Amino acid sequence: MEGLIMAAQIILSLSILVGLHEMGHLLAAKAFGMRVEQFSIGFPPRIFSFKYGETEYALSAIPLGGFVKISGMIDESMDKEAMKLPPKPYEFRSKPAWQRLIVMLGGIFVNVVTGVVIFIFLTFIYGEMFISNDAINENGGIVALDLGQELGLKTGDQVIKINGQKVEDFSEILNPNTFMGTGSYYTVIRDGEKVNVPIPGNFIDKMNSKEAQSNFVSFNLPTIIEQIQEGSIADKVGVEEGDRIVEINGKPFEDQKALVEYVKSYEGDSVDFKVKRGEDVLSFTHDFKNDTILGVGFINPADLYTDQIEYGFGESISKGTKKAFGIVFLQIKAFGKMFSGDLSVTKSLSGPIGIAKAYGGEWIWERFWSMTGLLSMVLAFMNLLPIPALDGGHVMFLTYEMISGRKPSDKFLENAQKIGMAVLLLLMVFVIFNDIFKIEFIQNLFGGGS
Repeated sequence: MEGLIMAAQIILSLSILVGLHEMGHLLAAKAFGMRVEQFSIGFPPRIFSFKYGETEYALSAIPLGGFVKISGMIDESMDKEAMKLPPKPYEFRSKPAWQRLIVMLGGIFVNVVTGVVIFIFLTFIYGEMFISNDAINENGGIVALDLGQELGLKTGDQVIKINGQKVEDFSEILNPNTFMGTGSYYTVIRDGEKVNVPIPGNFIDKMNSKEAQSNFVSFNLPTIIEQIQEGSIADKVGVEEGDRIVEINGKPFEDQKALVEYVKSYEGDSVDFKVKRGEDVLSFTHDFKNDTILGVGFINPADLYTDQIEYGFGESISKGTKKAFGIVFLQIKAFGKMFSGDLSVTKSLSGPIGIAKAYGGEWIWERFWSMTGLLSMVLAFMNLLPIPALDGGHVMFLTYEMISGRKPSDKFLENAQKIGMAVLLLLMVFVIFNDIFKIEFIQNLFGGGS
């Protein structure tokens, strides 16, 4: 069932984005008097279609893209016979280069606008979750997990700066931009001293999955008492709500999980523990024979660390736009890291399967629209790459024509289109098999293989 939900989400999302992208081309073409022969969401075989005016509108079966066929344009249809005929006034090739350039940028422009609008409304409707880094530092600092320790962080470190800038939100510590830069570093307070922890340029390659990110750093779950069970040890000795357990049998504790595990495994006849109440530290001793709990419930870390920030519509425009374009800048940095070898291509590139997994097996509208907004900005960026068969390839040739005053021959454009389509096909095969390999590798790693 989860697989069906994942598939349904990516199909709906891609259908929306592809439809809007191709609509951008169509509207720009019609605005300049070009004839649009076909508009399709998905690739053939066709599911159904209808004709309105001069254009046939279709929904096709393969939901991995779409196309708009403009008369007189060398595209994936490779309609060579039509290109042999003399140009007609309504054809793409008959129009000035600047008009053709606007038509090719139309889809990219619509994807950018779509992504920005989605993030503006997500920010306005849901706001932002703020995790107070100051509160985490006040409650014992970070918990350095395996990857954090490998980097040089230690449990108890108080992260105060990233690249010299004060850390307000704990999530900044895990922000991909932190690992994409050159010469990045954390500044931490460790044993009362300031220490800089450098981030190697290739460390992003180790942080390139949700599993890795969850194995980097965490924070203490504070041992502040929120509930006391009636008749329990804590109730009998006079522990109060708001007390913080700091020590059991001489062993200090700052984290709920470690404390609970210790108490459950403790087999002594009596238990000594200390709590901090205001500025005072109080000591208690009680019989513990046949007991496994103290009888307290701890505060939810979300109540202590997190806050939901709401924004007005004007603020949401600024915040949402920044989020949207932040995705593009992150893509540019990631490409730079891949070309330099600091970031693994196989770990970084995902196809339909990897993208579907990112949507998750549960339909959550906030996550759906967030992923759709992200995908819209990524599609805009990818389509602008100067690869023939992509919009960016057409833009590259049109820019050359406008600067030089010489139009590339139709034969050259046809051959470039063939090469571009071959490159895209190979890339699609690569990312799909890469997705499959990653799934099989993970299954075998955890015993799912034969």
